[in-house]
Amino acid sequence: MLTKFETKSNRVKGLSFHPKRPWILASLHSGVIQLWDYRMGTLIDRFDEHDGPVRGVHFHKSQPLFVSGGDDYKIKIWNYKLRRCLFTLLGHLDYIRTVQFHNEYPWIVSASDDQTIRIWNWQSRTCISVLTGHNHYVMCASFHPKEDLVVSASLDQTVRVWDIGGLRKKTVAPGGEEVLRLPQMNADLFGGGDAVVKYVLEGHDRGVNWAGFHPTLPLIVSGADDRQVKLWRYNESKAWEVDTLRGHTNNVSCVMFHARQDLIISNSEDKSIRVWDMSKRTGVQTFRREHDRFWILSAHPEINLLAAGHDGGMIVFKLERERPAYSTHQGTLYYVKDRYLRTYDFATQRDNPLISIRRPGSAGANQGPKTLSYNPAENALLITSDVDGGSYELYMIPKESARGDTAPEAKRGLGVAAVFIARNRFAVLDRTTNTIQIRNLQNEITKKCPPPCATTDSIFYAGTGTLLCRSEDKVTLFDVQQRTTLAELSTPFVKYVVWNNDMTQVALLSKHAIIIADKKLQNAQTVHETIRVKSAAWDDNGVLVYTTLNHIKYCLPNGDNGIIRTLDVPIYISKVANNVVYALDREGKNRQIQVDVSEYMFKLALLQRKYDAVINMIKGSALCGQAIITYLQQKGFPEVALHFVKDERTRFNLAVQCGNIEVALQSAQELDDKDTWYRLGVEALRQGNHQIVEFSYQKTKSFERLSFLYLITGNLEKLRKMLKISEMRGDVMGRFHNAMYLGDVREQVKILEECGQLPLAYVAAATHGLHEDAERISQGLTDLPDINGDAKLFLPPTPILKEDNWPLLTVSKGFFETLAAKGRAEAAAGSKGGATTAAAAGGLDDGALDNAGWGDELDLDLGGGAGAAAGEEEDLGLGGDDEGGWEMEDLELPADVVAAAAAASAGTGAGPFVAPAPGVPASQRWLEKRSQVAADHIAAGSFQSAMSLLHRQLGIANFEPLRQYFMDSYAASYAVVPGVPGMPSVLTHLDRSYNADAPTQPPVAPTLLYSLPQLEEQLKAAYKLVTEGKFTDALKVFTRMLHIIPLMSVASRKEVDEV
Repeated sequence: MLTKFETKSNRVKGLSFHPKRPWILASLHSGVIQLWDYRMGTLIDRFDEHDGPVRGVHFHKSQPLFVSGGDDYKIKIWNYKLRRCLFTLLGHLDYIRTVQFHNEYPWIVSASDDQTIRIWNWQSRTCISVLTGHNHYVMCASFHPKEDLVVSASLDQTVRVWDIGGLRKKTVAPGGEEVLRLPQMNADLFGGGDAVVKYVLEGHDRGVNWAGFHPTLPLIVSGADDRQVKLWRYNESKAWEVDTLRGHTNNVSCVMFHARQDLIISNSEDKSIRVWDMSKRTGVQTFRREHDRFWILSAHPEINLLAAGHDGGMIVFKLERERPAYSTHQGTLYYVKDRYLRTYDFATQRDNPLISIRRPGSAGANQGPKTLSYNPAENALLITSDVDGGSYELYMIPKESARGDTAPEAKRGLGVAAVFIARNRFAVLDRTTNTIQIRNLQNEITKKCPPPCATTDSIFYAGTGTLLCRSEDKVTLFDVQQRTTLAELSTPFVKYVVWNNDMTQVALLSKHAIIIADKKLQNAQTVHETIRVKSAAWDDNGVLVYTTLNHIKYCLPNGDNGIIRTLDVPIYISKVANNVVYALDREGKNRQIQVDVSEYMFKLALLQRKYDAVINMIKGSALCGQAIITYLQQKGFPEVALHFVKDERTRFNLAVQCGNIEVALQSAQELDDKDTWYRLGVEALRQGNHQIVEFSYQKTKSFERLSFLYLITGNLEKLRKMLKISEMRGDVMGRFHNAMYLGDVREQVKILEECGQLPLAYVAAATHGLHEDAERISQGLTDLPDINGDAKLFLPPTPILKEDNWPLLTVSKGFFETLAAKGRAEAAAGSKGGATTAAAAGGLDDGALDNAGWGDELDLDLGGGAGAAAGEEEDLGLGGDDEGGWEMEDLELPADVVAAAAAASAGTGAGPFVAPAPGVPASQRWLEKRSQVAADHIAAGSFQSAMSLLHRQLGIANFEPLRQYFMDSYAASYAVVPGVPGMPSVLTHLDRSYNADAPTQPPVAPTLLYSLPQLEEQLKAAYKLVTEGKFTDALKVFTRMLHIIPLMSVASRKEVDEV
């Protein structure tokens, strides 16, 4: 039995699989109905309206509905999309045992302890038939999948089959009411005619708990309190017992036919599930639980999945592995289907049976081929299976076999794993003696050696003479000849190993993770998946393409992964070539799937710094979308996204992020809104490009900011213009500020006098030595204010450097900047041959820069008439030609254009190139490792992802008690290093893998505050407090420990057990 999903809850009494989605409903003895996603392992919803146990539940085949029946005598119909109960059907007088929707008609059948079976129309919300005849509790009732029959089981020791053909004709047939009115009158007089008993099956000695139809054959199976499972056959006229299956040691709770195989599955209160071979009528397998009695079984209508409910929850499982055993060598796939070894040629797409192999074991016993290893040198095959607790078969493939009619004798042996390791040698892991046996092709042992680890439970091929040995929590690279361990790697439980063609890269596949490493198990990258990983193959470019249950995905050598496409059914990849994925499905059919690999080829080219290829892909493909842009931003390549992003706002954001002021200016002009100009000004100010800052402030009419900018850049001429503008606008504070910035005391005195602030005007004039003005103002004052003899003149410093952009680091240009600059230069030369450098760079003509940003004089909101304002405006000339235009930096332009620009700019000089974008912070590097340990996310400052992990792993919903521990963990992963005088302190990360001898060390994992030794010390302290009788203090310590445990990270299985 392969358990796929397990829950812990109250006793599960009812189960139902959704026909399409990976969902299962579980109705509990506590009255709650749970809706689970068994593929993701998450609880989607819970429905809690029944009063008392809910014993029956069932999904509708096509509508977003399910029905439930409980001990409150109510049948409820729910809409899971609306997440509520739509209506309730009342009529039963006792507990309701089972409910089921009809496959075609709007009917529900229900069985009850009131000894009746009722059929309801859920559309009209009425009971359309009551089936009476049982004289004890009716334990179950169900419709036949295709015919007009209902089967029911009762504690009166009988199974009854009811014919509901009359009911169908009466309620479903066109004009049925009129046609059947006469017979219906007789039926009402002498007992219901629309549902009649067809057969009564007697044979059980105790009450019958369950009965069910076979999906296609005229068979019924039943299970009873006499601990027996009985098989019945029926025809048009009669029904009879075929056989009895004995083996259960307590009441049989539920029994059913397997949908796809000739099997019967039953479960019982003896805490076991049994699988029976229908043709041989014998038990095949038994699965037991220690403490939980089983109550209910359910089968998925489409796929090979079963579910069983027990006292402590439920399990979703399948009886045997559906993955075909296969191996790929060069252009050929070798795989096992049914009882043949087959080959599939990828080039010609020809599929041939090669040889006939041993018949598989009993159905449902999980004894089919497990792995297949091919030896091309000797044309030999190794097939392993779980027969006899693990065995292998060695086949020598005849050279001339064509149709698979030959059946060469296999050499067999016992061992949990077997793989070829040389031309004429293979290795077998024998768990009974805990040795690795080296055998030749005659199946003779030539050598024995102990495995590298006592807990080794499987071996995989790792090149000639070497093996990968899997143990509990690690994989070991083992040299069989030297008997030495070459390397070790801590991993989750590895299920499959996939090597690339030249054996330089390996992918280790576990249930929910993929580890990529090189041949020495170094440079490991881990990719975590929430859904099961099924298979993988390397493509020719060194990218791993893998499948989960519902996706084909890719993984780059650095661990970045993404989705290529979705899948309807799981597949197992055998080869990836160009844009085609070759795969086997669960039926053993070869499939070819066309995929679009442009996304991962783009990322790979970026990773390998093949920038020419990156540019070609950008130009030639439809690569776009928020995901790619986000990826480029995360990886520090926002300038690449500028090449293909058309949306101006996105272009602006990217340009600001990568410090490309020129592109940001172009986008800002297109967008032309206040917020964009403001952000452009902030970025230009950060770079010290004050001419763009000026332009931005003019656009947003930020007069105060402009004045301050002119002050710090020493542009006194424009400050005087700002003084005049504020005077025209009637802005008193603006005038005074500009007068202060200019050090114009007469203007300050004049402003204060005009505002009626005569004492202040007098003090200002007297302090600054303007005696005439002071005397004139004093005549209007009765009390003269005192003048401070120690007062100092309030004058701004004289600027030394004027109007130059601030110096930047001179750095070499990257590939993309050079390319972008060339493109812009060519465009500028083509459109305006004689334009200045600045205008070409900004995409602006000279005229646009004169009085740039001020627009029509009326926009300035000036005081006075329009004519006066216009006159004043002409005198201001804020952006005259003598200003030298807007400086843009570092364009690769022809020499004559550069010379002309230099002459025009009159010594202002072209600024150096833009400084590079800042690197990726350590916290982001930590998160890129995709750790599933919440402590790592907390230390990196990603509280949101940490909380979602803790919620998923431990079910934590209230994080308030953990708040302080979160903050402490985050603070502990960083150190503050004092900077040089006048500079801020530097925040540096503390990495727990720090090595003082290493020359460089990228961030790997954050330092954690809480550790196991600390926890042990706290535990000792808590025990001491308990022995001293200080229970309140001890409780605080224990509570603190419980809060800390989820925020820890441990390295080994031993530490996990200790925690």
